[in-house]
Amino acid sequence: MSISANSNNIKLDTLRHSFAHLMAAAVSDIFPEAVFGVGPVIDNGCYYDFVLPRVLVPEDLDLLERKIKSLLQRPLEYIVEKITFEEAKLLFMKKGQGLKLELINALESKSELSDELNLGNSDGVTIWRIVDSTNGEMLFEDLCKGPHVESIKDLRKIAFKLDKMSAVYWRADASRESMQRIYALVMENQEDLAKFIFNREEAKKRDHRVLNISQKYYTISDLVGSGLPLMQPRGFMVRKLIQDYLWQIHKNLGYSQVWTPHIAKQDLYETSGHAKHYLDDMFSVYGGTSKENFYLKPMNCPHHMQIFTDNQFSYKDMPIRYFEHATVYRDEKTGQLNGLTRVRNITQDDGHLFTRTSQLDHEIDLVVGLIKEFMGTFGMEPDWVSLSVRDDSDSWLGTEENWRIAENALENAAKKHNIPCKTVPGEAAFYGPKLDFQYKDVIGREWQLSTIQIDFNLPERFDLSFINELGERERPVVVHRALSGSAERFLGILIEHFAGRFPFWLAPNQVKILSINDTVLDYCKQIETILSSIVLMKPLKYNELRFEKDYRQESLNKKIKEAEISKTPVIIIVGPKDMELDQVSIRTQKGEEKVLLASLIEWLNNMD
Repeated sequence: MSISANSNNIKLDTLRHSFAHLMAAAVSDIFPEAVFGVGPVIDNGCYYDFVLPRVLVPEDLDLLERKIKSLLQRPLEYIVEKITFEEAKLLFMKKGQGLKLELINALESKSELSDELNLGNSDGVTIWRIVDSTNGEMLFEDLCKGPHVESIKDLRKIAFKLDKMSAVYWRADASRESMQRIYALVMENQEDLAKFIFNREEAKKRDHRVLNISQKYYTISDLVGSGLPLMQPRGFMVRKLIQDYLWQIHKNLGYSQVWTPHIAKQDLYETSGHAKHYLDDMFSVYGGTSKENFYLKPMNCPHHMQIFTDNQFSYKDMPIRYFEHATVYRDEKTGQLNGLTRVRNITQDDGHLFTRTSQLDHEIDLVVGLIKEFMGTFGMEPDWVSLSVRDDSDSWLGTEENWRIAENALENAAKKHNIPCKTVPGEAAFYGPKLDFQYKDVIGREWQLSTIQIDFNLPERFDLSFINELGERERPVVVHRALSGSAERFLGILIEHFAGRFPFWLAPNQVKILSINDTVLDYCKQIETILSSIVLMKPLKYNELRFEKDYRQESLNKKIKEAEISKTPVIIIVGPKDMELDQVSIRTQKGEEKVLLASLIEWLNNMD
């Protein structure tokens, strides 16, 4: 029997899944002896795994693309049939498809592999065939529960490109069959495909590890250790400016800065409950003469609980807001480390709010506003938020009422700030719900950065309390929140977002003075004096201008080229004519212009 589909409203995943089978049909035509594995949908397309009689070469992808295009012009249909296990085994045994037989056995035995690989129901086998509607010729048949398109016409509107090949093992087991995987990009139209390919190439050029070679933001030293970046002067300056800006927008909202040590006794993490889940990923520290077990802290929250509990707060003091730029340490796997975006030292803009339940709505609203203000400064608005809430199980800590209030506070804040919100039941932490903010950078890649988490656990474990209106001890609720996530990862993302060309206020070096010859050196000194007096006011207030000078006896073209390679936002070129007219020649990304020396301060303060 056939399955109908609305060609005007077919989900992209269905189109990609159907294309995977069409790609397999093309491989079958060129390599009749091919043994077929699986072909799932992935982000941006699909892939299919094959055992082939020879190793593929890049020219084979062109050949396969031409074959697929020819198949797309034929009157082909996708036909589905449900057959018994015995019929399926006989069918694929005759075809010499031993891997399909393995999958059928997995389906019959109701193993987890059946669900993982989209094989169908356990009461039989679903077979899909690609058939020519004019003569009944069957081009390909596969084991799959679908869904697929009904007619090849539905695939003619898509845009595709066979992307790359790789060597894999069947079911990722090195003792099993060696296979070749063909990846395909599949998009709804040619514009989307071209945009994806362009952005991917752009991402390679923007890779912060590549830009770091010429810009020197950080250093990874084998002697220090992998995943432990050392900040070069340029990287440190950007990082410091971000940290200064973060504190600037926090201090007017009643936050107090705190500081906590880098190590703590194991007892702290036993009390907090983190030892049970994190101990294997924590770095231990020899206790020396104390003979106690110490660890580098993997998070700051247990320390902040100790600061709170050492005070006698009343309801009049609530909420209490602590803020700390603190480095924590986690033993990430070596193979997962990646420049600045995956490291072992993580510097968090960490905030903990100790609130009454009745204050949650207001506090969450303030935090979301703070997040939007901070990220908006970098041209990044939240694309959407993931709201992780409870499911129907009883594995959650805290009262029903507190959970309801906490979940509503997070959802209401997202709605108030017009941020699309996706609710994910069962994904909350056992101690409370959370809101994770998703952003797209300038080339469309998605990053999870800011987060807000509500915690009913730590106040219980550390027996936190304040005195309420009745003179009784009342338990606070803790809100964990971070705006940038971590300084290292955020810096890596910003380098790629701006392609190393930071906004004027954030550039490691904002201005470079270039002399044409030695006759203007005294005039250049006047410019230096003016630049030294400038205090910029946006967005980071009281920020002294950062400038460099190049008065070498080199060609002007060489000096300009070096300044542009360093991505300096403003290049001031000083020649005899400029000195005569009391002006400077300024070069930026927007072009060149002349600015009177008397107007230079105002001009620079108006830079974006």
